[in-house]
Amino acid sequence: MDPPAEMDTGELDALLRAAADFASYPGTHGEDTVRQFLEQFPLPKLLGVLQSQADVPETVETVAACLDKVFSSRYGASLLPSYGEFIQAGLLTNSNSIRQLACKAVVHLLDKAGDIAVAVDTFVQHNLYPLLINCLIEGDEEISAIVLDAIKRLAEIPTGTDIIFPPDGQGLQLNKVAAQSSSMARIRILSLIAKLFGASSCTATAIRDSNLLSLFEDEIKDRKDMLKTLSALEVLYELAEHPHSNMFLLKTSLLQHITDVINDPSADSIVRSRASLISGRLLSSADAFMTIEKSCVTNLLLAIDKILRTEESQNTDEIESALETLGLIGTTTQGACLLLSDPPKIARHVVEMSFDRQGRGKQLAALHAFGSICGVDRQEDQMKLDDHQAEECLKRLVYSAASNSPKLTPSALLSILQQDPDVRIAGYRVLSGLVVREWCLREVCSKPEIIGIVTDPKMETTKLGMEARYACCVAINKALSSSHLLHEPSLSELIGKLNEAVRRGPYLSEKRQRVEAQPVVGTMERF
Repeated sequence: MDPPAEMDTGELDALLRAAADFASYPGTHGEDTVRQFLEQFPLPKLLGVLQSQADVPETVETVAACLDKVFSSRYGASLLPSYGEFIQAGLLTNSNSIRQLACKAVVHLLDKAGDIAVAVDTFVQHNLYPLLINCLIEGDEEISAIVLDAIKRLAEIPTGTDIIFPPDGQGLQLNKVAAQSSSMARIRILSLIAKLFGASSCTATAIRDSNLLSLFEDEIKDRKDMLKTLSALEVLYELAEHPHSNMFLLKTSLLQHITDVINDPSADSIVRSRASLISGRLLSSADAFMTIEKSCVTNLLLAIDKILRTEESQNTDEIESALETLGLIGTTTQGACLLLSDPPKIARHVVEMSFDRQGRGKQLAALHAFGSICGVDRQEDQMKLDDHQAEECLKRLVYSAASNSPKLTPSALLSILQQDPDVRIAGYRVLSGLVVREWCLREVCSKPEIIGIVTDPKMETTKLGMEARYACCVAINKALSSSHLLHEPSLSELIGKLNEAVRRGPYLSEKRQRVEAQPVVGTMERF
């Protein structure tokens, strides 16, 4: 960048006033406004002030905020390829404001410069990617977040992927950077990997081929610093949320290391809880069970079973996380069958705690997991399990859990529907999944109190509650319509009540059935 022309005090003051006004505008400036501003205060002059006034923080912040507004417009961004040297110098500077501006300029360059090929060429010519990585690991949290966004946008450009993942080991290699970095810097690199992983299946493949997933394994294996381990698990938890994550992650040793964390009695309960939930996310899709060996899943379930068997000595949050994990695994038919089979028939914990009033948080978590295992999250034709033994196990668990309590009968779900609204809503969810089974449908129809609750439009006062009650009502009605119970004379009144409740919809109650206000037409004299 050429040296800036000298400015007298009056000219500088006028520029700073204009820059402050331009930066303080709450919205986005129109393209014409940006052009007019730059005609009065050309870009070289504004950049020159940054250079000449670098030791005056207030001036730098004002001009940097103004330039960010300029570059956020399409016209301003279109000028950036000609100012690659400024971006390069800004990424290298010690000034936080200028470095942040340079990072934002990269985002604007990739977003709005117009010609993507020119934007990528600017990256290559000025070697911006290694500088961005340096800002990622050395900058403050705000700069780090901007860099993550910038590199993700670069990854979304086909030719940009080659810059991030250079072929044949050329250029900057993230695993080598991580090996030489502090623990905080490594976590930021893991955050970048997670961000890139979610960009597309192509970048996820590039991450796998670059062996970058091994960085997660290294951080999780080394549990000397629990805070560092937890940070790595938090990032992995985000990564595991992406739809194609299990296809890649389950082909590594990650699930084995996660199981080791859950089994580690010296690990903090919050670390074990997060590890548990990650495993649930990884095993919450049907293709997961085609990718990984059953023995790995069995070992994981045994580790979770151990947590739930010794609940008296464990943290309540850890119990709830374990139950949530089982619910995630039970979302698919494969997962539900596994939870209901030997060993360790782990679904028994879910069913038993669903009927246990001793811990409200645990009961809610168990009910939600119970609903998932029963099939409420699956397609209608997949709610019942193909495995006859698994279905029989589910039936036995429900009857056994109910009969073990002196207050409960085999139609024990009535007890759940008579509890507080949150538990009742979770109960509706379970019932919606269970009634596709003939044995449960028969039990429900034998309890007029259950039908009375699910058809009562005044029972719930919240939108969520009304919708859950109505969904349960519809599920019972639909199950009856395809059952031979539909033709039993003794159920005709009950069926009529269900049909009426379904027609009424989720929200309408008797109090709301009032005549709507009608418009009145009259002559002007009337008014």
